[in-house]
Amino acid sequence: MTQNPFTAVFDAQRTALEQSQRLTHDALDAQKASIGAFGDAVESSSALAESNAELTKGAVHAYFDALEASMPEEAAEFDELREFVDDSFESATDAQTQSIEAMLEAIDESEAAYDEFAASYTEVVDSSFDAALEAHEQVEENVSSMAANVEEATEEIDISS
Repeated sequence: MTQNPFTAVFDAQRTALEQSQRLTHDALDAQKASIGAFGDAVESSSALAESNAELTKGAVHAYFDALEASMPEEAAEFDELREFVDDSFESATDAQTQSIEAMLEAIDESEAAYDEFAASYTEVVDSSFDAALEAHEQVEENVSSMAANVEEATEEIDISS
C-alpha cells in the first residue's frame, strides 16, 4: 500500500477503534471486579458485626456485674438478665448471619449472571469491532487504490503535456 494523504486519517481511525474495544473490555473487567469487591465487603461486615455483638454483650455483662457488686447481696438476681441478654444477642446475631449469607448468595448469583452476560457481550463487541476494522481496512484499500490511480493519471497528464 502506498502512502497517500489519507493514511494518517485511517491510522487515527483504526487506533480509535482499537482503543474503544480495549476500553470496553476494561469497563467489563472493572464491573466484574466491583461485584467481587462488594461481596468481599459484605463478607467482612459479617465478622465485624459478630465482633461488635460480642463487645456490646460483654459491656452489658460488665454493667450487670458492676450493678450486682454495688448492691447488697441477695438484693437482685442478674443471672436471668444475663441469660436474656445472651439469648437476645444470639438471636440477633443468627438473624444477621442468615441475612448476610442470603445477601452473599444473591451477590454470587449476580456475579455468575454478570459473567455470562459479559462473556456474551464481549463476543458481540469483538465481532463488531472486527467487522468494523475489516470494513475500515477495505475502505482504506479502496481509497489508496483510487489515490494511486489519480496519481498515475496525474503523472500521465504531466508527461503528455
